[in-house]
Amino acid sequence: MTHPLLAMQQLGQSPWHDNIRRDLLTSGALARMITDGDITGLTSNPTIFEQAIANSDIYDATLRALAVEGKGTEAIFDALAITDIRDAADLFLSVYERTKGADGYVSIEVSPRLARDTAQTLAEARRLWATVDRPNLMVKIPATLEGLGAIEAAIGDGMNVNVTLIFSLERYTAVIDAYIAGLQKRAAAGGALNNIASVASFFVSRVDVAVDKLLEAQLAAGAGNADALQAALGQSAIANAKLAYELFQQRFDGPEFGALAAIGAQRQRPLWASTGTKNPKYPDTYYVDALIGPDSVNTMPPATIAAFKDHGSPAVRIDHDLVGAHRTIDGLAACGVNFSAVLAQLEADGVASFAKSYETLLAVVAKRATA
Repeated sequence: MTHPLLAMQQLGQSPWHDNIRRDLLTSGALARMITDGDITGLTSNPTIFEQAIANSDIYDATLRALAVEGKGTEAIFDALAITDIRDAADLFLSVYERTKGADGYVSIEVSPRLARDTAQTLAEARRLWATVDRPNLMVKIPATLEGLGAIEAAIGDGMNVNVTLIFSLERYTAVIDAYIAGLQKRAAAGGALNNIASVASFFVSRVDVAVDKLLEAQLAAGAGNADALQAALGQSAIANAKLAYELFQQRFDGPEFGALAAIGAQRQRPLWASTGTKNPKYPDTYYVDALIGPDSVNTMPPATIAAFKDHGSPAVRIDHDLVGAHRTIDGLAACGVNFSAVLAQLEADGVASFAKSYETLLAVVAKRATA
């Protein structure tokens, strides 16, 4: 029987699991999800590892052994994370091989402490790529201004890159530019392109959280056109993602990428991240149902995967009513929302949030190592 997650894949979108824990690997739960066809990839980030390590004791035995060896706090976390990522990549290797390198990827993020340092981000990406040593690894690099140069160089090196924390079309344009430039440099140096994969992770639900807060403040103050403000609630994130997908099609169907595709280059697929519904007023599959489209990925937290498998509505909708999507974004200014400023703040908050999670994680590791 075909369930919604399988139907999503038949429509050209890959469902990835936005979570990792040691017990998912050791219990066989992740392997079963892969075998059942529920998921075809996995993403992680500092917050996910913080929750996995800080809120359980499943890592304690390994942590203690590493501490006895005299390893420092960051080295202990590094060893824990790399072990999980390697094991997950091994589980997804069958998907990678079956799809001839189009899917089956597992992502690990460079330290969020380095998000504003191009050289150090690139050095860390190279270290992780060499240390994990799996063909279906993706190294996550944030789409900060400083990250763009590291992204281009990493692609030029032949790494698989998951570009994360994208919010605006302007930054997404720069990310595509960096990907294409990296491919061009690798091709010029005689390197193969057919074994390089990349995704551009566009964050979704956080956009509505931020914009809706401003719209609701206007409504509460009795400012502006109440009908227009009410109609704009819950619309910005999906509209922004639709315009990103429109840009993806324009750039990767164009002649510049066409020359690279002719020598084996893969499209850099858009990935919809932060697709769990944060506002209880919206359906739990709100951002998944709306953003299904060919050559894309949706990475979902466990609850959203379960909800979509149970009652999702798979159909290609990402390219529907683009005129309306443009109108939604263009109309935000009249509603008193500076959308560009909102997206810039979301990027800054995202970098800060991951850095905070990382520091909290290291504090937990240090405490347990000392004990």
